Amino acid sequence: MDTQNIKGTHRFRAVLLTFIIAITLWTLVRLGLLLFSWNDASPSFVEFLQIFSVGFLYDLCFFAFATILPCLYITFTPNFIWHSKPNKMFLYGAFFLTIFILIFGATSEFFFWEEFNVRFNFISVDYLIYRREVIDNIIESYPLFIILPVIAAISGAITYFLRSSLTGILAARNSFVSNLIPYAGILLVAAIGGLFLTSEMRDFSDNTYQKELAANGPYQFVSAFKNNELDYYQFYPSLDEDISSRTVRTDLADTTDKFLSKNEHSLFRSIQRFGEEKKYNVILVTLESFTPKYLSRYGAKDEVAPNLNALAAEGQFYTQLFATGTRTTRGLEALTLSIPPTPGRSIVKRIGNEKGYLSLGRIFESKGYDSYYLYGGRGYFDNMNEFFSGNGYTVVDQSSVPDEAIGFENAWGMADEYLFNQVLKTANDALNAKTPFFLHVMTTSNHRPYTYPDNRVAIPSGDGRTGAIQYTDWAVGDFLKKAKQKPWFDNTIFVFVADHQASSAGRENLPVRRYRIPMWVYAPKIVQPKLVDTLSSQIDVAPTILGLLNWSYSSFFYGRDIAQMKPEEGRAFIGNYQYLGLFDGKRMAVLGPKKSIEIQTIENETAIKTVKGTKDDSLVKRAISYYQNAAWVYKNKLNRDTLLPSNIINN
Repeated sequence: MDTQNIKGTHRFRAVLLTFIIAITLWTLVRLGLLLFSWNDASPSFVEFLQIFSVGFLYDLCFFAFATILPCLYITFTPNFIWHSKPNKMFLYGAFFLTIFILIFGATSEFFFWEEFNVRFNFISVDYLIYRREVIDNIIESYPLFIILPVIAAISGAITYFLRSSLTGILAARNSFVSNLIPYAGILLVAAIGGLFLTSEMRDFSDNTYQKELAANGPYQFVSAFKNNELDYYQFYPSLDEDISSRTVRTDLADTTDKFLSKNEHSLFRSIQRFGEEKKYNVILVTLESFTPKYLSRYGAKDEVAPNLNALAAEGQFYTQLFATGTRTTRGLEALTLSIPPTPGRSIVKRIGNEKGYLSLGRIFESKGYDSYYLYGGRGYFDNMNEFFSGNGYTVVDQSSVPDEAIGFENAWGMADEYLFNQVLKTANDALNAKTPFFLHVMTTSNHRPYTYPDNRVAIPSGDGRTGAIQYTDWAVGDFLKKAKQKPWFDNTIFVFVADHQASSAGRENLPVRRYRIPMWVYAPKIVQPKLVDTLSSQIDVAPTILGLLNWSYSSFFYGRDIAQMKPEEGRAFIGNYQYLGLFDGKRMAVLGPKKSIEIQTIENETAIKTVKGTKDDSLVKRAISYYQNAAWVYKNKLNRDTLLPSNIINN
């Protein structure tokens, strides 16, 4: 390179080179994800242009944000330092690392999209926080030791190819003023993006896939850090407080129930049942990501889950139960607290606010039971230890189980059969102590990398989700076979329910078909087999279990005993991190950020019509009332057992 060209080269050319590479890569990622999900996104020509034009704006603004500090260094570094050998090494290293991070991020987005059908969000933030499980999972699921060297080689090749440009940039002699002008431009773009770049820019379509494709993955990742909770009143439609509270109370009131709080927002009430209370043991098993399509009742052609298929005929099988969310912690929240999903993270994960609730475990404890939470993984994940130990449960997790009792484990924890062995042990210990027990169990095997012990099922370990489903089914069958030999079996009610479906993606903001989950209640000497078709959701599971015991108790529960619900009273609460839905079997009211209201009319699983809704609609009014009340009660801590005299809890 000659002297004239060197003098004409500007330091900010390094930023320009990085910009071209970043924008090209992000555009290729967007195009690749679109092609991967073409049938679901199905964009028109205009929508295709909108995806890429809106996406470019996100890319541009994020790039400006990300380069503020590097540009600060470029602008103010004196020439004698800029031309030094250490700076040369630093610039080459920084350029290589930047390209590596960009390519690694793009690669990660493809894997993340394959699993969740969304750009980076709360889940990706969780993955950063819980590094041990996530890194182990990635290593076990993907050829990481091939991927990383390939990315490094590509990054090195790009750096080498652009070495002459980098040499010219390092030799450039720019004045402070000439550096300040492009830096001011970067700051201006970042400022405009900070003021005007919102999620509303992606609302050019009702198709969720199109809106996700228009996003920028790194921007979404950073945004997820800031928005782990959303203030209901700021972002969602609301009603007069008296109207919302009265609507919910009227909806939940039973002729035998009595509200115990003078505060109209509070749902604290006594549930009255007549006749003898039962002292049955209860084992509630939450099955990781168990999707109905693997059951013969829902069209499965292969016999993937023979034990659970048989269980549907031998016990009560709930055909119209819906998950409240798309993550395990949402399911745990609903099953434990019987509360609709509030915007942002689940209560389980809201550190500092997860203790002191009148949970299902507390109610069992008040009746003289020992309550346990048994988890196949490490309980610090997703804040489970803090939540369950703070709400009346004794926690048994992988870290509390001797190594010799775990015959197989992967990134997420011990294989299901070894978890069930701990369930059997805990039940035996409770029997020896002459104490009735309530055990809440959370499995892990039906999760990527889908590995499990050999010689259990026909599908080889690590071969995919179908094999993991088959193994979970085998483990359930093996567990019940062993349980039948125990003296406590005839006096125990077994409840099996999924935490959520394996995939929650769809064209709609809340694709209702992706939330239906199976539930079985099995107790040959206690429960008569039948199909239960009443529309319900996970918040109804706790009251239903207590109904099987014919208990009178006090609670803050939003759910109802499914056995006491008339068919026309059925409804399901579902949501994700942003959207909140109330489904009545034919229509669903969907509440969204920016106070949006939608009405989905569901003709069948694929024929869904979406229109704007208003507060005058009775279903919308009911939806707003429940979610507004739940948000108000949580914010003001009106559902904590720490506020109540112990004698009230025990009645």
